[in-house]
Amino acid sequence: MSYLVVVDDEESVRRSLKRALEREGYGVLLAENGDMAIELIKSRPQGIETVISDFRMPGKDGLQTLTEVRKLNPEITRIMLTGYATMETAIESLNEGVDGFLMKPFSNSDLRAKIREYTLKKRLRQFVSDQVYERMQQGFEWMKFRRCPASVLFCDIRGFSRMSEEISKEELSFLLNSGFFSPLDDIVCEHGGMLDKHIGDSIMAVFGVLADEDQAARQAVTCARKMIEQMSRETVSGDAPSISVGIGIGSGEVMAGLFGSARKKEYTVFGSPVNVAARLEGMARSGEILICEQTGKMLGDDPSLRPLEAVQLKGMDREIMIFKVAEDKQV
Repeated sequence: MSYLVVVDDEESVRRSLKRALEREGYGVLLAENGDMAIELIKSRPQGIETVISDFRMPGKDGLQTLTEVRKLNPEITRIMLTGYATMETAIESLNEGVDGFLMKPFSNSDLRAKIREYTLKKRLRQFVSDQVYERMQQGFEWMKFRRCPASVLFCDIRGFSRMSEEISKEELSFLLNSGFFSPLDDIVCEHGGMLDKHIGDSIMAVFGVLADEDQAARQAVTCARKMIEQMSRETVSGDAPSISVGIGIGSGEVMAGLFGSARKKEYTVFGSPVNVAARLEGMARSGEILICEQTGKMLGDDPSLRPLEAVQLKGMDREIMIFKVAEDKQV
């Protein structure tokens, strides 16, 4: 069963919200302060979908509480509840990634409607990258097709087929989401990349299209290093296998824009760098980062690059030089 947590220092408010929400079929847990809410979430890491927190409370206030909730589990929908809010507080809350804001007094129907609205918005946001979502709020002119330089990164799990046969589907799902997609997606975003898509057990990220084009290759390689580092220290509870990955990076001109049909569209890129990155990822061994000749040129005189033999990749009419990115300790 999925639960909703109500955090408020007034017992009458907690009880009132519990009655109203349980009539809608929610499982409701109550906490009288931020610390208690945090402990509840820690004790049920997979069972809580929404946290509604009052703003003014002794100890941790609502914003501090919801900020900690996000660190524990970014999947949880977080709603701020207060009768003392100022516009500055609302703006600060939204900047911290709070999903919604509800002012007292309110009716039970308003509360239920807001929970549904904010939860739906949060889920829909997960279908596009943060950069695309932010640009969409500014309008849609930028989504028109354009040619631009970019670096494309593919990261794929090594031995995934064998792994999927050795553990249950529930264990595999948890392993992929918690031990692979979640930490590596965060790394992509931290390094300025656009999280393009997940393809099976692969991650595709694009650098330079919605950010600094001049730094695209360096951002992609730095991101790849952090991915390898993360996977080398990622620990998974129980008997689940560890995850190792291979990474390929291709650079050059791409066509960026909104592609698809009236039923399904996505903002993505097409072009030779995408194909090159995918081919290099397929060639990379466990823990290896392979980059194309153009990516190497964009990095300049980088001592971490180790030239390999020129190869003719599938779909290309000429051989290209490829490089392996050495580990920091090998530079």
